[in-house]
Amino acid sequence: MSQPDRQSTPENATMMQAFEWYVPADQKHWQRLRDASIGLKATGIDNIWIPPGCKASSPQGNGYDVYDLYDLGEFDQKGGKSTKWGAKEDLLLLIKQADEAGLGIYWDAVLNHKAAADHKETCRAVEVDPNDRERQVSDPYDISAWLGFTFPGRQSAYSPLNYHWYHFSGTDYNAANQKNAIYKILDGNRDWSQSVDKEKGNYDYLMFSDLDYTHPEVKQDVKQWGEWIVKETKINGIRFDAVKHFSEDFLKEFVEHLDQTVGSLFLVGEFWKDSLDSMRAYIQRMSHKFSLFDAPLVYNFSAISKTEDADLTKVFEGTLVQCEPVNAVTLVMNHDTQPYQALEAPIEPFFKPLAYALILLRYDGYPCVFYGDLYGIKGEHPFPPSCGGKVPDLCLARKLYAYGEQHDYFDFPQCIGWTRLGTWDRPFGLACVMSNAGPNEKNMYVGEMHKGEVWTDVLGWEQSEVVIGEDGKGLFPCPGTSVAVWVNREAEGRNRFGKFDNDTYKD
Repeated sequence: MSQPDRQSTPENATMMQAFEWYVPADQKHWQRLRDASIGLKATGIDNIWIPPGCKASSPQGNGYDVYDLYDLGEFDQKGGKSTKWGAKEDLLLLIKQADEAGLGIYWDAVLNHKAAADHKETCRAVEVDPNDRERQVSDPYDISAWLGFTFPGRQSAYSPLNYHWYHFSGTDYNAANQKNAIYKILDGNRDWSQSVDKEKGNYDYLMFSDLDYTHPEVKQDVKQWGEWIVKETKINGIRFDAVKHFSEDFLKEFVEHLDQTVGSLFLVGEFWKDSLDSMRAYIQRMSHKFSLFDAPLVYNFSAISKTEDADLTKVFEGTLVQCEPVNAVTLVMNHDTQPYQALEAPIEPFFKPLAYALILLRYDGYPCVFYGDLYGIKGEHPFPPSCGGKVPDLCLARKLYAYGEQHDYFDFPQCIGWTRLGTWDRPFGLACVMSNAGPNEKNMYVGEMHKGEVWTDVLGWEQSEVVIGEDGKGLFPCPGTSVAVWVNREAEGRNRFGKFDNDTYKD
């Protein structure tokens, strides 16, 4: 087959979660991301998942305490016009700059609940057991709950619907007796959604005022919002928060509505559960139109990093990427698992580069890198960029070299490796070797087409050189408790490494 007739190799894609929990509440984050967009694209990032940009309960809220879906930092509500992240005009400028740089934008949609109501309303409710929401622990009685949402600053712009007690299935505070509890709201045959995760009996209720997706006005308003947010902002995808907590039946309707009105988008859900069976069943029920974050993989990384003499060959056992590679978004850390957060999954610093190599340089999965690992974490317990600042270089190695046939060398518990042989139009390939114990080496095949080439470590942690033999093999070393990524020293793009600017705060 002549070269012009060959199919070109699709470029590897990488996404980045473009925030961490403790980003300063200075309303400048959209500006920071706009300034960073060209550099992110240059280091191999293709799409950024931005934080929830809808109005939160306060100017300090990260957006998971969502108040108004239709206020993107445009109206004076809940303490100001801007969200924590910035004003709507800054958001639109970010999206414009990202598009010009070739970066796609994924929106973080928080559709499970609303927070910070404008007034109290009286409704009938019953208290339920927090550990078994199907078990009532009180008789029905009237409560006074913060369930009235009138959005006075917006004055019906974009949507005329005000929300009242009958639009919700549950809440967590009764102002009449000042009691915190989980209250199931009663109204005829109203119940928790049955198409949710069955943890705690029924995991419909998560926090704040829980939306009832059997109510036609709620369904219509939120589906309309989905169409509106795509047209208003020109986003390329959506990350759905807390999908195991709200109606799966409604989410299918929502996705179908998007398909019909705005076309196909990338869709990923946060179904955070260390249960592979539950995750696979969810993907199946969503007809494989949906991806999920690989929570079991994160827990594997955490456990292996903290276990002396852990078996690296088992790192992918029980993970989503192993059995549903097309629908798995792989990651090392996110805003929920970062230090001092509710789902903290500590990963020892030495293991972070190994984990990133495992998600970025292999064939399966859609990797998502974490803002806090590229730029550092702020707040009361700050952290510098992880991996000695090498995450951008690993992203670039993925973009430039992680192509072609993959040969695995998962043959020793404390030292594993793999090679990518390259393709006709992305010919360079790579060899990756890692150890969670002492220095080690692996004799690995990269292809006879590379014979005679001199390969070096793009990370610069291993200083030696490897000459590829006549048989297409090389003896590739790595330092102790570390990783090395070997590429032809003459490969196109080698001069682009080590150029990433991680001083996004310009401290």
